[in-house]
Amino acid sequence: MKKVDKFVIKSFIGPLVLTFFIVLIILLLQFLWMYVDELAGKGLPFKILAELLFQFALSFVPTALPLAILLASLMTFGNMGEFSELTALKSSGIPLQRIMASLMVLIILLVGVSFLFSNYVLPYSNQQARSLLFDIRRKRPDINLQAGTFNNDIDGFSIKVTSKDALKNRLEKLIIYDHRNKRGNTAVTIADSGYIKVTPDETAMIMVLYNGNTFTELEEKNVIPAERKYPSRKDSFKEQTLVLSLTGFDLERSNNEMFRSNSWSKNMSQLSNDIDSLKRIYTIKQNSQYKEFRGFKIYEGRNQLPGFAIHRDTSKALANTAKFDVKAIFAALTNEEKKTALSKALEDLKDASNYIEGKSETMKMQIRSMKRYEVDWHKKLTLPFACLIFFFIGAPLGAIIRKGGLGTPAVISIFFFVIWYVITITGEKMVEEGLVSSTTGMWASSLILLPVGIFLTYKASNDSVILNIDTYISFFRKIKDYLYRITIQGNIKNPDNVTIEDEQL
Repeated sequence: MKKVDKFVIKSFIGPLVLTFFIVLIILLLQFLWMYVDELAGKGLPFKILAELLFQFALSFVPTALPLAILLASLMTFGNMGEFSELTALKSSGIPLQRIMASLMVLIILLVGVSFLFSNYVLPYSNQQARSLLFDIRRKRPDINLQAGTFNNDIDGFSIKVTSKDALKNRLEKLIIYDHRNKRGNTAVTIADSGYIKVTPDETAMIMVLYNGNTFTELEEKNVIPAERKYPSRKDSFKEQTLVLSLTGFDLERSNNEMFRSNSWSKNMSQLSNDIDSLKRIYTIKQNSQYKEFRGFKIYEGRNQLPGFAIHRDTSKALANTAKFDVKAIFAALTNEEKKTALSKALEDLKDASNYIEGKSETMKMQIRSMKRYEVDWHKKLTLPFACLIFFFIGAPLGAIIRKGGLGTPAVISIFFFVIWYVITITGEKMVEEGLVSSTTGMWASSLILLPVGIFLTYKASNDSVILNIDTYISFFRKIKDYLYRITIQGNIKNPDNVTIEDEQL
């Protein structure tokens, strides 16, 4: 490896690592923003949160790497162009392709690593992350008794406290409605004060109440509503202990096997087998439904006339002969027979239409499921290939604009990444809806941006100033000067149009 290769790789590694973790953090913040309502208030330990963020961070790696490569290559070649390092290398007889050669080898290695990661690590991380998120969603929020409001977190109870001393864990003026009998507000306990604590195994909560009363409305059986007397009972106490169950408040880890059937938890080999199986099942079901429809009564009785039945073999024979004229047969019927035949035909058509609509929805769902597997199969290839495309866009762009740092490169990177992302998402939706093939939809973004990268590389190799803002400023300045000269010349030829400013000039 020559010094120029070491210099270029050293200049590229730093921005790559920096931008990669920046993009990864942004994606994690987006994830937290989407699921903050499901994570907040559940008393999750730091270990569980760290595991959740780590697993989702792994699942974001294939998406973050292409954007990081685009931004890092822009920063690297932009810095080299801004500090005239590219100019010095080119003046020494080293072309841009030779300067990019070492990074091309590094990017190809990253493409291979990204593919292996997407094919083997990503399915496992997706499975672990989705499983843990599912368990967290099932976990109920921790009990948080706020003063002045009713709390319904505990099944069968509605609790309100007037004031709360957090240091002593003392509650004042408690009102507890017991709904375990599911008869409404028929049992209520009022206490002056109390204490609350959770058992060591965290399966129950113990409430010790002081100086209160319990009012219970007794149930009347076999009583006419107009004659009900609503009997009740009042119990007074100086101290009472309530034990409330806390089932559902702890985090229960589920079995990861329940998520193994999803497409995002499989590698390419497993996806290929599932796609073949789904296609085979779809073909069998399609043929079965076609045979079932062929046996539908609209076909069974299509040659039967009102009042008599034609044998199926005879019907087929008549259908294959020129003598079997439907119009002639219908014209030979009486008016009553025509009405009966038309009514029967309309009924059969409605039945057939309902049958087709019902089966078509089922088949559409199966096609969408199969397309989802095909989309995830192609993603294993398109995401790593995007790393190569973004390098061929970022490196020549940095050499052309000659601006380093995070300012201009970040804006340009986001612009190209948004274009790639929008095209990719649009292609996925079109594939799932069956509008285009999976190959066309999933590779559309790559096929569109690859020529852009080749074009920019060609322009950068020829020292093009296509994206140099000074070039456009100079161009518009020349147009302004040209228009000004034309105006001056016109005023000289027509002295009557000369203004005071022109005379001063």
